[in-house]
Amino acid sequence: QVQLVESGGGLVQPGGSLSLSCTTSGFRSDFYAIGWFRQAPGKEREGVSCISSSDGITTYAASTKGRFTISRDKAKNAGYLRMNNLKPEDPAVYFCATGYYTDSQRCDLAVNKYANWGQGTQVTVSS
Repeated sequence: QVQLVESGGGLVQPGGSLSLSCTTSGFRSDFYAIGWFRQAPGKEREGVSCISSSDGITTYAASTKGRFTISRDKAKNAGYLRMNNLKPEDPAVYFCATGYYTDSQRCDLAVNKYANWGQGTQVTVSS
């Protein structure tokens, strides 16, 4: 059974940091790109960052570049998102997802490229 589970969300003050984790099971996630997405109330789900299955090539949304860092540990079938300098516009439910790309050095932030999704973890930024 394919399963993705996010953890690490919570409440943080503006300027603070959080680290999200995504553990996968039921499939060989190292063949897949890992993406992080977020969805705020009343808004569409948007891509935050992704990391390719091969060579760890990363892509970031303009709003998160320089503040967020994506990584993965293939041995643990896990992905991570380190979020620094969190801003009032960052609160959302954050999801991890996996997507298959024939070019293993590629990933992008298109929601429809990702087939397997976790349930999400809430990130709140408030003073």
